[in-house]
This record gives sequence, structure tokens and C-alpha cells, in this order.
Amino acid sequence: MNNGSTSGELADSLRTLLSRLSPGDRLPSSRELIKEYRVGPATVARAIAALAAEGAVVTRPGSGTYVAERARRRGEAVGAAPDTAWQTVALTDRAVDTRLIADPLGPPPAGTISMDGGYTHRSLQPTRILSAALARAARRPDAWDRAPAGGLMALRTVFSGFIGGGVAPEDVLVTAGGQSALSIVFRAVAGPGSPVLVESPSYPRALAAARAAGLRPVPVPLDAEGVRPDLLADAFAMTGARLLYCQPTYQNPTGTVLAPERRRQVLDVARASGAFVIEDDFARHLGHGGPVPRPLVADDHDGTVVHVTSLTKPAAPSLRIGALVARGPVMERMRAVRLVDDFFVTRPLQEAALEVLSSPAWDRHVRSLGAALGERCAVLAAAVAREIPGAVPAGPPAGGLHLWVRLPSGVDDTVLTSAARRRGVAVSAGGRYFATEPPAAHLRIGFAATADTAELVEGVRRLGAALAEPGPGGE
Repeated sequence: MNNGSTSGELADSLRTLLSRLSPGDRLPSSRELIKEYRVGPATVARAIAALAAEGAVVTRPGSGTYVAERARRRGEAVGAAPDTAWQTVALTDRAVDTRLIADPLGPPPAGTISMDGGYTHRSLQPTRILSAALARAARRPDAWDRAPAGGLMALRTVFSGFIGGGVAPEDVLVTAGGQSALSIVFRAVAGPGSPVLVESPSYPRALAAARAAGLRPVPVPLDAEGVRPDLLADAFAMTGARLLYCQPTYQNPTGTVLAPERRRQVLDVARASGAFVIEDDFARHLGHGGPVPRPLVADDHDGTVVHVTSLTKPAAPSLRIGALVARGPVMERMRAVRLVDDFFVTRPLQEAALEVLSSPAWDRHVRSLGAALGERCAVLAAAVAREIPGAVPAGPPAGGLHLWVRLPSGVDDTVLTSAARRRGVAVSAGGRYFATEPPAAHLRIGFAATADTAELVEGVRRLGAALAEPGPGGE
């Protein structure tokens, strides 16, 4: 190579050399390269820099240039894809199944009417309140200090006040939203392979979190008054389960509220079985205007209930603040899991949540949100009755974000959701809400994520048109 050779030609020559070396091998020094290839120092420097940018080599000042560890076996081309097949053996069988929570159809195209989500439309979110609260929180002199592992005491006090029933701030553990809380409690309470009883249908993300913790969901049917205590007692006896996951208030997906007499029976059955009840109270602030039932934990005096609550649904998706409430050793276990996981929830977000919850504007927001959700729910139910003959909605929910609809006989919910997506509306197939085989085809139709009620009506019209297509799920 003469003095006119470019740094690109030198880099090509060095790539050939790299293919014969092993990760960690040292390349010839700059002086040696200058002599061997008859080039100048600047040409060598540019060639080495290009290889380093590719990740082919690493330079160590004062030591030299070495073949990068990511690289190559002998004879393997530089830049070839890494061989990670060994990881299949190393990872064993602890796969995390996300099929229940991932959209099988992929992201919807632009312009699709969203009626499958679990959050409110931006127009229903208290964005001004949240922005102002976050700005005030960031100005605190201790805003970036480490937060207590259990959460700010003032925020824990607010959560305990919402719940009532003698719950103390010391019984509250602040979490990074409801999903984080579920993950903590599933891993803290039951060991891998253990059964966990769940309502049928149930919340898919809870089923996914339970399975990720190595637990085995066992379905217990519910009816218009919630989970059936007689079948619950049978399930505890047959499985030996020590854990029940349920949503007693505005259950997702059905909107069911556990009847007052059943609330007592569920706790009695769990106590008799020596089991914990995980009460997912995600919808406490999503009532449509009427009285909201007391949480189970408020009437629990012996530590049977582990209560989960969250601000994400009534506020905004990125207000990832929730809480676990429990008494006794189970709380110590959950605190230990959280400490190992992530130490604490970021302080500015906790401070912002405290600002929001302590403001009179929060109560006004909850009231206006409830009125808007009630109106949307009524509009949706009327549109379904008009546009989808033969569909049977569950009795209109008094809270929550969804309407649960049983489809006409012979309709396949997954095929229908695909046909609906082609017509520009996204809804959720009911099969993903069941831990085992569903008894019938259902849809969960959301009424909170659309821009307004007009868009809601148009979405149902498109859904009805998809159902009328030849063979969109029928036999």
C-alpha cells in the first residue's frame, strides 16, 4: 500500500485481519501499521476510528487497539449477526407470556376509532392540574432527594383517608401504579406453581402478572352480583389455593359490583380457607355519579385483604402512582420485594400526586369525569342496541370505562375484531379475559378513549357494519 492509499482501503485490510483474530486480541500498533501498509499516522487514526464506530474494535489509551468482545469466531465475517442461540438453553422455561396484553392485530392505523383501551381521552384528563402540580413539586428544595421506601408519609396518609375503616398510613405502601402493585403482591404472597383464584372473566394484565410470577390462574365464574361465593368455596377446597384476585367494584371487563351480602361471604370463605384476597380497586374514582361501595379492606380486621389502588385510570396514563394496603407480615414481605426491585417511587412524581390529591380541583375533576363517563356509557349502550342486533350488554355499569357485550350465537369475537379494525374501529375480543375456555363470544367496548360521543356512535356503526359482513365470525 503506498502513501496515496485512503483510510477506507486500510479499514478494509484491517477487517480482513480482524476476521482471523479472536475477541480480545490486540491489533498491531499504529507504528507497525504505518510501516506495514506504508501510510501516514492520520490515515491509521481515521481507519481505527471507523472500525471503533462499527463496534469492531475498542481502543484503550496507553495500551492499544483490541478486537471487540461482541465479535467474531475465526472465519466469521466482520459485521455478521451475533449467535445468541445459547440463550435458549440458559433461559430455561421461565418465559413471560404477553399474549393476553399485546394487541394481536398490532398498532391501529391512523384514524382508527379507539374503543379498546383502558385510559381516558386527553379531553377527560386533568392535564392542567397535573402540569401545575408537577411544576410546584419540582420547585420543592427536597424534590430530588431520596424518597422513603414506603412512600411519602403525607401521600400514604391521603391514600389511607380515601379507604377509611381504620386503615393507617403505616398500612400503605406507595407503588409505581397498579400493575407494579400487582406484580409485587403476586410474587410476595405465593410461590411459583401455586394456584391463584381469579374471577371469570378477569383483567388480562392481572392474569399476565400472575403467570409471570409463576402462578397458575384458576377461574371462578361470576354473575350479575359478582363472584359466586359457593363456587369460590369449592375452588378453594379443590385447589388448596391461598390467594384470590378480584375486582369487587366496577369489575373489568364486566362492570359488575360485588353485592353487599357477597362481600361479607367472600371474606368469610377466604378466612376459612386461610387465604388472602387481593382487592384490585382500580375504579374507585371512576363511578358514574352514584355512591361507590366501601372497599373490602375497610371492613377487614384480621389482614385477609391486600388492597390495590391507583391514580392512573382517573388521571392520566403517565401518573404511575398507586398503593398497596395490608396489615401484618404480608406488608413486610411486600416492602421487602419493593426494596429489592427499585428502592422507591421517584419523589417528584409522588410530590405531584400529593399536590393533585390535596387540591379541591381533584374532587371537581372526579365529579365531572364521573358525569362524562355516565353520559358516554348511556350513549354507547343505546348505540349497541341500535346497531348490533342480537348483542346482549351486561346491565349498564354504574362505574368504570367499558361495556361488556355478549355477541350473537355463532359469531367469532376474534374474527369480528379483525373485521372491525379493517373498518376503522378497534375493540377488544372477549376471549382474552378468560383464564380458560370462554363460555361464549364477547366484546369489551370502551367508551372513555374516544374524542366525544359522536365518535363513539360512529365507532359502533362501523362495528355493526363489520358484523354484517359475510362471514365476519359466523359459522
